[in-house]
Amino acid sequence: MVRVRFAPSPTGYLHIGSARTALFNWVYARRYGGKFLLRIEDTDLTRSEDRFLEEIMTDLKWLGINWDEEPIRQSKRFDIYRASAEELVRSGRAYREGEAYIFKMPAGRMIEIDDMIHGKVSFNTDDIKDQVMIKSDGSPAYNFCCVVDDAHLGITHIIRGDDHLSNTPKQFLFYEALGLKSPEFGHMPLIMGADGAKLSKRHGGVSVEEYKREGYLPEALVNYLLLLGWSPGGDREILGLDEAVKIFDIKNMTGVQAKFDLQKLRWMNGEYLAKQKSRDLLPFVKRQLADSLKGAGCPDDMLLKLIDLYKVRIKTLSELIPAIDHFFGDDYPVDEKALEKYLKPAASKNILLEFADSLDRISDFSQARLEEACRVMAEEKKIKAGEIIHPTRVAISGKTTGAGLFEMMEILGKPKVIERMRRAGS
Repeated sequence: MVRVRFAPSPTGYLHIGSARTALFNWVYARRYGGKFLLRIEDTDLTRSEDRFLEEIMTDLKWLGINWDEEPIRQSKRFDIYRASAEELVRSGRAYREGEAYIFKMPAGRMIEIDDMIHGKVSFNTDDIKDQVMIKSDGSPAYNFCCVVDDAHLGITHIIRGDDHLSNTPKQFLFYEALGLKSPEFGHMPLIMGADGAKLSKRHGGVSVEEYKREGYLPEALVNYLLLLGWSPGGDREILGLDEAVKIFDIKNMTGVQAKFDLQKLRWMNGEYLAKQKSRDLLPFVKRQLADSLKGAGCPDDMLLKLIDLYKVRIKTLSELIPAIDHFFGDDYPVDEKALEKYLKPAASKNILLEFADSLDRISDFSQARLEEACRVMAEEKKIKAGEIIHPTRVAISGKTTGAGLFEMMEILGKPKVIERMRRAGS
């Protein structure tokens, strides 16, 4: 049975590159009916924190990635690593140097790895120095404890980033020295910025938490990460986890570095937002409102109407709050240029007041009836409808763009609309 693992270090938030590693391991396991496991690399006792571990596990679940067995923590296994190191000292493959345990690198050997992504990769042991297994402070070295743990977990395939390729011959030799079967290795291309440089803050968020906070949907982020280094074939770009599991083949992964394109992710998130049921988006919107301290107490039925109206007009949910802030009170910002152009002229003020009076006589404050009233007034005054629409939009929202004016007016309601129009026209 296929058994793969993801090994986060709880020294910070879940990096977007690490999330991608976890994702491909999870998809690989589910594709072949295997198991996906977690191993917590918390050997750095000074920097590892439980709050980061909780956040990492929360983010994995948010992405739809679940694990099959209780995670193991390396910080609880120091005695096991030491026992394995002592075994190698007794066999003559390692030696002690003070409190440290060091593996003797065999000379003149060629280590050949049949990488699942890159094909055959060769390493000369003459280029690798003796390897520390246990440090003088008693903590295990990364490459050694990884091997001990992966053997303990029965890991059959290790899928990770290209930055670990140089670790592979060292780990292969540890497996060999301990009399263990080495798993298969696959090294994925790293995620780089659009400019080809290492992914950093200037390319966008680098942690999953940042994308959650910005209002990206987990389905969209997962979809985008799946396309970084792997192709489902053809021109397909929109696919979910379930579909990816059915068609995933690691042979279709490229060895070329993948470029993270924030604009492509924004487009994809917009596609998911537009197609998502508004009620399913409601919890995400409420989180955004709570973070922005806007819309407290806004009833769900009104929020659902706003989501229906705006979800096709935004790329991330963080764009929704400034777009709808005028629905939550009168303290919304007003575009200064729009104020000068559409509300300062006396003619615009007169139009606003006259339109407000006509609306005050309407009992049916529906989108269709409001649009009809605007058209009738434009015909009577022999002006373009825009001469009514633009000042009205700025008066009730402070903006020159947004959802349809008459749809907005219907949701805001008659008293608030007329109040704002008269205030702006006075």
